[in-house]
Amino acid sequence: QVQFVESGGGLVQAGESLRLSCATSGSTFSPNAIGWYRQAPGAQRELVAITFSGGSTNYADSVKGRFSISRDNAKNTVYLQMNSLKPEDTAVYYCNTYPNIWEWGQGTQVTVSS
Repeated sequence: QVQFVESGGGLVQAGESLRLSCATSGSTFSPNAIGWYRQAPGAQRELVAITFSGGSTNYADSVKGRFSISRDNAKNTVYLQMNSLKPEDTAVYYCNTYPNIWEWGQGTQVTVSS
């Protein structure tokens, strides 16, 4: 069983930054691809950033140039550095593998005020 524990969210003003962390657990968990997803109120969950085991990354157009995903395999942790936050970034943020999804964690709330 794989578990994800997200943290680091909060309430910030537009233009500020946050760094999210996702601790993963599972004795043989070594995914090829793991990403950060988000779900805004009334919207579907969307993939915003992904990192592959080879080191490459991809981002949704809406966050490209502002968000940066990284992973520390020794700590089984994935990070999302979010800069220049906008009110439209307000959502609950989750991490999970891609494309196959494990059970979702509780997520971490990010609220950006204008």
